[in-house]
Amino acid sequence: MMIYLFLFCKPRLQRTILLSVLVFYSLVLCAQSLDYERMNPHPRLLLTQGGEEAVKRSITSFPSLLKVHERILKESDEILIQQMAERVMEGKRLLGVSRLALKRIFYLSYAYRMTKEEKYAYRATQEMLSVSRFPDWNPSHFLDVGEMVLALSIGYDWLYEYLEPEIRSIVRDAIVEKGLDAAAPDEWFYRAVSNWNSVCNGGLLCGALAVFEDVPDKAKKIIEKCLLTNPKALVAYGPDGGYPEGFHYWGYGTSFQVLLIAALESALGTDAGLSEYPGFLESARFMEFMTAPSGEYFNFSDAVNGVRCNMMMFWFAKKMGDLSLLWLENQYLEDPSVSFAEDRLLPCLLIFCAHQDLSNIQPPSCRFWHNGGKTPVFIYRGGWNSKKDSYLAVKGGSPLTSHAHMDAGSFIYEREGIRWGIDLGMQNYLSLESRGVNLWDQSQEGQRWEVFRLGNMAHNTLTINNKRHLVNSYAPISRIYKSEDRKGAEVNLTSVFADDMEKVVRIIYLNEEDDLIVKDELVTGEKEALVTWIMVTPAEAKIIGKNQIELAKDGHRMLLTVAAPDDVEMKLWSNAPLHVFDEPNPGSMRVGFETYLPANRKNLLKVTLNLIR
Repeated sequence: MMIYLFLFCKPRLQRTILLSVLVFYSLVLCAQSLDYERMNPHPRLLLTQGGEEAVKRSITSFPSLLKVHERILKESDEILIQQMAERVMEGKRLLGVSRLALKRIFYLSYAYRMTKEEKYAYRATQEMLSVSRFPDWNPSHFLDVGEMVLALSIGYDWLYEYLEPEIRSIVRDAIVEKGLDAAAPDEWFYRAVSNWNSVCNGGLLCGALAVFEDVPDKAKKIIEKCLLTNPKALVAYGPDGGYPEGFHYWGYGTSFQVLLIAALESALGTDAGLSEYPGFLESARFMEFMTAPSGEYFNFSDAVNGVRCNMMMFWFAKKMGDLSLLWLENQYLEDPSVSFAEDRLLPCLLIFCAHQDLSNIQPPSCRFWHNGGKTPVFIYRGGWNSKKDSYLAVKGGSPLTSHAHMDAGSFIYEREGIRWGIDLGMQNYLSLESRGVNLWDQSQEGQRWEVFRLGNMAHNTLTINNKRHLVNSYAPISRIYKSEDRKGAEVNLTSVFADDMEKVVRIIYLNEEDDLIVKDELVTGEKEALVTWIMVTPAEAKIIGKNQIELAKDGHRMLLTVAAPDDVEMKLWSNAPLHVFDEPNPGSMRVGFETYLPANRKNLLKVTLNLIR
């Protein structure tokens, strides 16, 4: 059966499958033949012995890096006077405590290695002893364990010579008993095609490398289990670099994937072929295109918005020899108030910048991005030098993808520095779980889809007969356009509305003037259908006439015009919460229209959004 499917799939997919199989078997062979005799002495994780000198040269050469270094030292000084972390759960998670421990131990260990001031090493030791005495690290939510193991691994490895033998023993035992031993052979994350795999495997791998001398057999099993199961996470980047869970979880999952690979390289001199997986390295370009000219992101799926420097981009730039990947990150570093994605890992930025010349970073040469995979995405960026450049982002995919929303066919549109079509993004998990919402039930009737921000009625897409999108659907991007008068994509939404429509195809593009055009081709079945067309916007809006809505924001105005075969009712909807568990959505509303389409007919709905000059 597998051979049959392989033979009849598209050549591009055949190549991807074949390459994935070859990489998988190379990893199996590599796991069996790792030369553990080549294990570097402590410190061996990320920044090996003597590596401080390269970091010092970088921060001396580039003032923006010196600011990052000083920021870490300043925060380390603040940690010295703060109370120790306590084992306090937030709902079902200890993750906040694990992340606090990771940040403190990583920063303090870095500060000690760079300054040799014992106050930092002493406090890092106290932090490690404190969390080592926790009864456990909450293995029922294994992300908590993964991050805590990483925290202690870095402290144990980087401060190895400083630690007294008794303290070393306590920390080592905690890594083994509360970390390595807590991972059952059939743990869920080993099968996960998501950030869970990278985070949990990454933490455990670093733990195994850190304590290798004392428990070599156990450490080998963890390392080899990682090499056999981690490729399941890497499959998500294929075939061409799109990350299914979006920019927010790329920042999380990929950060730990990079740490996993970098730790293998620094400890054993090889990444065991993990970085060669199809699409993994290319995903850095995907991430670069996720940032719009305004500085906001294409925040589809569970994602927050805002400008954050992704420090792992510096690793990708070094690995690929492509400094254009740092065009945006370099600009962020010039801002002293910049926030960093996964900031507890901030020392990585300085480690990965070592041996890189950041003095002549050029903008990317391309303005288009398109990826297939589980969450196909198209992006057009008008340029790389102005906040007023136009930006169009379009997505397909499925609600069943990890962290997905019912948003197939949705888009983001920026013009003149304003985001006219927005995505409301995610709602904080704890705010929902604490009210008893079953957030992770992705079934058709699942409570997840009752959350306002997650359902199709709160996204820039279509709704048919007031129904939810079908969760078992998949919307591919079936065509892309790259000409000056048509920059966009075609999304086949037929499976999304299979219960109510014969065919639905959405074409979204910018014309020569960068006006937004959205064409929806719909073929009805045996019954008429109510079509609801929605765009979420931060603008003020008013209906100004037949088939027209005027949008106004920051001194600019846009005109939304509808062309349809039948009468349409123009609509303005509030984004006020629908349920007690919904968070408010201030400064936003929805605009659009509703229309009834007769049975057994082909229809074309066309919406134009153009700038009023």
